[in-house]
Amino acid sequence: MNRRPGVVVKSQRELEIMRQAGRINALALAACVAAIRPGVTTAEIDALASEVLRQHHAEPAFLDYPGAYPYPAVITISINDELVHGIPGGRRLKEGDIVSIDCGSIVDGFVGDSALTVGVGEISAKAQHLLDVTRESLFVGIGEMQPGKHTGDVSAAIQDYVESNGLEVVKEYTGHGVGRDMHELPQVPNYGHPGTGLGLRPGITIAIEPMVLAGRPETRVMQDQWTVSSRDGHLTAHFEHSVAVTEDGPWILTALDEADLDAVDPILYNQYFADRPHHMGVEQT
Repeated sequence: MNRRPGVVVKSQRELEIMRQAGRINALALAACVAAIRPGVTTAEIDALASEVLRQHHAEPAFLDYPGAYPYPAVITISINDELVHGIPGGRRLKEGDIVSIDCGSIVDGFVGDSALTVGVGEISAKAQHLLDVTRESLFVGIGEMQPGKHTGDVSAAIQDYVESNGLEVVKEYTGHGVGRDMHELPQVPNYGHPGTGLGLRPGITIAIEPMVLAGRPETRVMQDQWTVSSRDGHLTAHFEHSVAVTEDGPWILTALDEADLDAVDPILYNQYFADRPHHMGVEQT
């Protein structure tokens, strides 16, 4: 690895390992999405993700992650007004809930980190708007992951898209570098100014993760000391991809491969996974 001050630039070989971890992470999320229905418990969804990682010989990046106490599960699963870091357990999903699932996988010492938010059955128009805007803001931000751009371009693009659609970005939590460690430099907020921050060059890898609120941007940490919720109780959503800067444009490391279609329900694939190439803006061969 080549190092800039506090920032780790990955080699092509290291990016390929991160792509392996990212693909497995996408498969785990796809299994979770397929299980989303009224009555399923969040612990059951966590068990599915754990099984996918085990089958593909990947380690969970979140399990025992340090905090107020070691994180006790493979995924985080956050419901409705819960933004991030919700702990799986006996809670059963209900019709109309929206559910954010975040997962991290380790392969050969490198991390893949991604997240998405899905609805349980029929959801409100307000909730669907929140999901649509948050998801699209992720790809708006990814589009700025180009050599010569800056992290502030990513941040500003996300903020502008979200706020132009009547929603708010969280201020207390950010995207981040990712690689051998799940949280590396640079931090990449979901708000900022174009042309500021770290200059982007090939080999820089960032987990871009818009966290969006339907109400005010303030959050609070719940009694379990992990779950983060909106302070005003309004709905929240969270989407994330690990992305590499390359000469050919952004490389989404946590996408599914076309070869994975046999393992993923086609409807779910088309709804959540299929609308962007791995290298955005570059023709796929």
